[in-house]
Order: sequence, then C-alpha cells, then structure tokens
Amino acid sequence: MTAPIVDVQNLSVIFGDFFAVRDVSFRVAPGEIFGFLGANGAGKTTTIRVLCGLLPGSRGRVIIDGAEFVAGRENIIKQKVGYMSQRFTLYDGLSVKENFDFAASLRGLGRAEYLANRGRLLNFIGFDEDLNTVVKDLPGGIKQEVALCVSLLHDPKIIFLDEPTAGVAPVARNRFWRLIKDLAAAGKTVFVTTHYMDEAENCNRIALMRAGELIAVDTPAALKRATFGDSLYNFTPRGNVRMLAPAPDMEICEPYGRHWHVKFKDGVNATAALRRYKSDFDIEKIQPSLEDVFIRLVEGQNR
Repeated sequence: MTAPIVDVQNLSVIFGDFFAVRDVSFRVAPGEIFGFLGANGAGKTTTIRVLCGLLPGSRGRVIIDGAEFVAGRENIIKQKVGYMSQRFTLYDGLSVKENFDFAASLRGLGRAEYLANRGRLLNFIGFDEDLNTVVKDLPGGIKQEVALCVSLLHDPKIIFLDEPTAGVAPVARNRFWRLIKDLAAAGKTVFVTTHYMDEAENCNRIALMRAGELIAVDTPAALKRATFGDSLYNFTPRGNVRMLAPAPDMEICEPYGRHWHVKFKDGVNATAALRRYKSDFDIEKIQPSLEDVFIRLVEGQNR
C-alpha cells in the first residue's frame, strides 16, 4: 500500500478554551484530489495552516511527505507544499513577472531553476499575455491561473487551494478545474476547499468538517449513498401551494429553491406515503447531490 503523503493523527488546535479543531484524523494519498468542505468557521483554514507548517497543532501529529511537524523545523514542511487562496496570493500592484520574481526570491530558487519552472508553468496554463502586465489588469480567471503557477513555482508535491475559484466566472472555473485534474494526473496532490458543490464532485474523496470536527470522509458517491440511500424525492409545488410541512414519517424534508427534497424513514412505505401529496406536488425520484449531503450533514438542524 502506498504511504500517505498527508497523515493527520488526532489533530487538535486550541485557542484558550476554544477548540478550533478537535481530534481530527485523515490520510491523503499521493496524486489525490482531496476536497475539504465545511461551513465558515468549521476549522478548514485552521487545519490547512497546520498542514502548511504555519501553525503548530496543540495536540496530535501531522506528517507531510514523511516530515513531521516539529516546533522549530516548520520550514521543512513549508518547502514541500504550495498554497493558494482566493486572496493575497498575488500582489495586484505588481506585474506578473514581478510576482514571479518575488516568489522565487522567497523560495531561494536559483535563476536557471526559476526561469525553467516559470516557463513550464506558464506554458501549462497557456499564458500568452505580456509578463509586464500589472496583475490587477488581468481577467479574474487568468489571474487565478497565474496565482496557481506562482504557488507551484518551487515544484511542491502538495498544493493547498483555499477557495481558489470564489468569484470567478463559470467558464473560468471549469478551465481551472481542468488544470487541477492535469496536476493530479502528473502526480501532484491537490488539497482543495470550495463552497461550490458542483466543483467538489471532481474530488476523489471529500472530508466534511463541522464545528471543528471531522464528520465524514469518503468518495462523493459513497457520501451520497450513505446519507440518502436510493430513496430521495423532489417535490415541486403546484398551483397556490408554497410550503411542504415535515411529516412524522419523513427523515428529511429540506427546502431546495422552490422545491423540497424528501427522504422517508426506513420502514415507511414510500409509495403509499407519496399518495398524500400527489394532488399538490409534482414528485420525482432523484439522485442526491453533494449539496444535499452538505445541507444534511453540515448545515442540518441539531447537527
């Protein structure tokens, strides 16, 4: 079995009496696209800061590509990883070339290595703009692609992408995800957070965090199956009907735009139960989405 490139064992991060991350354990394989999902404040960014060597854990172990996070030796981990966020990865007032130059100097890259890596990365994204273009003048999608290149300039094995496509147009988002898949195919491990559930479908596996705790880790298909089985229904109101009140035989009754997604409890005769609603709703059996899973596990009441 291939050794994990990211190995997190019972990680906790505590600020005073507050657990930002509580007893989190997971492993990520080399070349995997690993999604890290949760509501704001769930502990995702705090965990990523530890994995990037920026913040020590209060408890537990973190091993990145064979190097354990040990106080005073954080730079060993920092050299192994790249990091890109929605903001602050590039300096808007500098040119593309100046951003690359600055990143190369921070990483201590020799000129030959720097120029070779820069050329390879810009070719990878098909960049054909002038390198002296000021970053703020680039379209949003191209700006994020350049930011990805800058974070990969030192050729790390692992790249952490923290909401990299937030605010980017759908076409640019799709292109960016093609680049992510190409990176994984080339052997890079990609660790990504996103609030776009359609993007998360591209991940090999997904970890769900809630209130600092890890509540599920699995493939997208397995998460859907474990959460909903094969009995999820879409209710669309007819006429003047606007609401669907949860019933005792329903396990799930969640609003979804102008629709409701419903799952009946185990043992309930769904065919018979559905007859009660057919006069007021158009009903169809549907496949659950990751958004359904997210709403149910991360944002559901009393969860």
